[in-house]
Amino acid sequence: MTKTALGVTPHSERDPAVGQDPVTGLGPERLSPYRLFTREEWAQLRADTPLTLTADDVTRLQSLNDPISVEEVEAIYLPLSRLLSLYVAATQGLFKATQRFLMAEGEAKVPYIIGVAGSVAVGKSTTARVLTALMARWPNTPKVDLVTTDGFLLPNAELKAMDAMDRKGFPESYDTAALLRFLTDIKAGKKRVAAPLYSHLVYDVVPGEERVVESPDILIVEGLNVLQPARLPRDGTAIPFVSDFFDFSIYLDGHEDDLHRWYVNRFLRLRQTAFRDPLSYFRRYAEVTEAEALKIADTLWTTINLPNLRDNILPTRQRASLILAKGASHRIESVALRRL
Repeated sequence: MTKTALGVTPHSERDPAVGQDPVTGLGPERLSPYRLFTREEWAQLRADTPLTLTADDVTRLQSLNDPISVEEVEAIYLPLSRLLSLYVAATQGLFKATQRFLMAEGEAKVPYIIGVAGSVAVGKSTTARVLTALMARWPNTPKVDLVTTDGFLLPNAELKAMDAMDRKGFPESYDTAALLRFLTDIKAGKKRVAAPLYSHLVYDVVPGEERVVESPDILIVEGLNVLQPARLPRDGTAIPFVSDFFDFSIYLDGHEDDLHRWYVNRFLRLRQTAFRDPLSYFRRYAEVTEAEALKIADTLWTTINLPNLRDNILPTRQRASLILAKGASHRIESVALRRL
């Protein structure tokens, strides 16, 4: 019996009467809220969905140290694009039916929002960009926008005042209220909604700079902790979660050892590229030896990114509509789709 790098036994090879499902965290598969697919099973669901991206497009869309091939797009992302087209159409139909019921026809359209979550270095940005490009090329040419939650991080000055720079990326390092206001305005159908801009070069929110989202049909929101719920109040007071605004959500999964290796490799590549920019916040890391850089990357992973993964990110995996489980080479090996 073979398994993916995450210990997920492919759907067609599991014994549903034995043990706990490592993906869903539940018992036998018949009790799982997910339907599990091997890569090959999922790829068959592409049907006749056309490939609208060229090899050059795919290369341009991938993130640093996150290899993706045209074959990966065909096997994983085209079936997902087909599924999302069905879900979006069904949601739009439900929205119109609800408008008729409420006698509120003519109200502004409500964008379909997709959340993309997962660890640092797992490839969220590549997934979000590929999906954005594929969906924008649907026959009805919807307007698709992509926003990352990095812009909603608290400015470095505030984090330093809180002595929380080493907690950057943890839930408390975000201006969650501002993110919720942004999503509320999007779902309310406002024509222009602004999100703050973040610079990975200077490792901070850019003062006065905004990313304006104008009446999208579909909005992708990508971030580490977008599926995390807030602590529920005992008195039942309404507290919205970021994920309350999502119509569909995707969790990119990977084994801890692979995530560690991908993070370190990315850090070493950045040391040879972006870190060499005089304006880079991490310029000092470009000057150290490779052995020192390797030690620094290991320390950053072990003391910051791994605790955030274990305490905050991984526990949200089971809240996703879809889980894409990656193997050691970044290749998606299995797919778990939440049952309706």
